[in-house]
Amino acid sequence: MTRFSFRRLSLVGFLLCVSGLAFALVLQHGFGLEPCPMCIFQRVAMAAAGLCFLGAAIHAPTGRGRRIWSILALLGALAGAGIAARHVWLQGLPPGEAPACGPTLDYLLGMLPVAEVVQMVLKGDGNCAKIDAAFLGISLPGWTLVLFIFLSLYALLLPSLARRHSIFA
Repeated sequence: MTRFSFRRLSLVGFLLCVSGLAFALVLQHGFGLEPCPMCIFQRVAMAAAGLCFLGAAIHAPTGRGRRIWSILALLGALAGAGIAARHVWLQGLPPGEAPACGPTLDYLLGMLPVAEVVQMVLKGDGNCAKIDAAFLGISLPGWTLVLFIFLSLYALLLPSLARRHSIFA
């Protein structure tokens, strides 16, 4: 049986994050779907989780170091899952209950302190409640939530996965 190293498994996590970000960029630049502020925050969380997986792959720690890198990746994925869950919730609101549309993220960052911008974005607005695209009846933030949940579980199990033998020899 082949054993998957912590380094290789971490690289898989990194590649999953890169794939998610690449897909978002294809949707934006290839299909003209402009991201709302919550989508941008989800991208930041995906990049943070990806950088933690990359750091783990480069460092290839043992023992406690594996758990530390895994927890860092888990925190990034959980933050993204929380933002994506809020986004899905906003999209599920009846049309009359969705918050009013707000200014763009660029405008907010130019006018307000970062802490206030983060607070406003996480509340969401009408732009975030609009469903621009869906696949199999699930909106893009819904699919992003699925990916973040998978990444969270993957990061949580990563140290123990590296210790087990693979059945995929």
